[in-house]
Amino acid sequence: MKNCNISALSQNFLLLKILLLLGMAAGDPRTKTVQIMCGNQREHNTTVFVPNFVSTMENISEQMRTSGFGVAVTGSGPDTNYGVAQCYGDLSLLDCVLCYAEARTVLPQCFPYNGGRIYLDGCFMRSENYSFYDEFRGSEDRVVCGNTTRKSSAFGESAREVVRRAVESAPSNRGYARGEVSVSGTANQSAYVLADCWRTLDESSCRQCLENASASMLGCLPWSEGRALYTGCFMRYSDTDFLNKEMGNGSSRGTRIVIVVSVISSLVVLVVGAVIGFYIWKHRYIQKKRRGTNDAEKWAKTLNDSSLNFKYSTIEKATGSFDIVNKLGQGGFGTVYKTWKHFQAGTVEELYDPNLISQNFHDNFKDEIFRVVQIGLLCTQESPSLRPTMSKALQMLTKKELDLPPPANPPFIDEKTMELNDNGDDQCYPLNADGASSVASVSHSSFYPR
Repeated sequence: MKNCNISALSQNFLLLKILLLLGMAAGDPRTKTVQIMCGNQREHNTTVFVPNFVSTMENISEQMRTSGFGVAVTGSGPDTNYGVAQCYGDLSLLDCVLCYAEARTVLPQCFPYNGGRIYLDGCFMRSENYSFYDEFRGSEDRVVCGNTTRKSSAFGESAREVVRRAVESAPSNRGYARGEVSVSGTANQSAYVLADCWRTLDESSCRQCLENASASMLGCLPWSEGRALYTGCFMRYSDTDFLNKEMGNGSSRGTRIVIVVSVISSLVVLVVGAVIGFYIWKHRYIQKKRRGTNDAEKWAKTLNDSSLNFKYSTIEKATGSFDIVNKLGQGGFGTVYKTWKHFQAGTVEELYDPNLISQNFHDNFKDEIFRVVQIGLLCTQESPSLRPTMSKALQMLTKKELDLPPPANPPFIDEKTMELNDNGDDQCYPLNADGASSVASVSHSSFYPR
């Protein structure tokens, strides 16, 4: 589910974004995923967790359309979902919605873990089962260096200067700063920087996060690019101008596209939720089927305690000391004795051993014997698909209120239709030494649930 369905949805949604952006002047939503980090604690109750997650993401989506930032809480208890998302300060609302739509499509890959965060080049998103909004540092803080080009010391000086300015100005500017500093001794080279704190932090926490992040990120020098992915902030420097031009909220046409993209992204998340729900249902169905063997053991114990559990001596008398004349056939679990003709003629009582009747005085005993005969015939029907499962047969034996279907023909009805197999030399078939009986070879019984 996670690998194929979500991937296909992401590809289709990416195509939609491209089509929407054609023919209009817009910035770069920077939807490239830099890093996705998933928690290590599994969700508590999937049927609660998934709807809570979807609801949180939808709530945040409504806020992202108008402010580029959203925070929401859904549910209670261990499956409560806390979420936050924020676009970086240089993105327009249209680009912000596109970036968020990509983030909310990718983050469900963390399922079945109940927490995760994703850093894109244009936005950030995080979801947990606890309130993390005041956190600005953590064990998962890290830097990502672009190690394709080594730069001069002059570029390093410019990068440090532009980063210092951003760290200084961002905390008092809603946590956002951008900048450019020319590289001395060059005609057209500059160092560019972007800094963003999450709006859930106060000014002091924002400053501490940016100071820690910038110190680590500058360790990427002399490489041409570096990113700091911190719990409470994001920073990036580069020798390439990756910043969008600062602009307003865009035209009415852009607003309409924001609404369209938001609606489509919501549908994508709903479909992802439905796919996860189907996966959960299928998994539980398979587990329920596998538990059938345990059910069979319970029914076997019930049968063992019931009046239908006969002693060996009783069965020996009922079959005339296992007389070969009464033998119908032989399968993987032993010999089957004739009952079929009497059942068809309604004369099953002729099969009753007087000793059985004399030892059981209650009025319903004959009915119980008849029921055992009928169930035995159901279990020896010629078509294996018609035979009840072991657990079903045990239910038939112990739950007398269940109506039994009429049995179909067993594999062998009389001597004329029996296929006699000469296995006299095979010690596995000692009863066939005189050729008076047959071996049922129509089906093979196995210890696997249907």
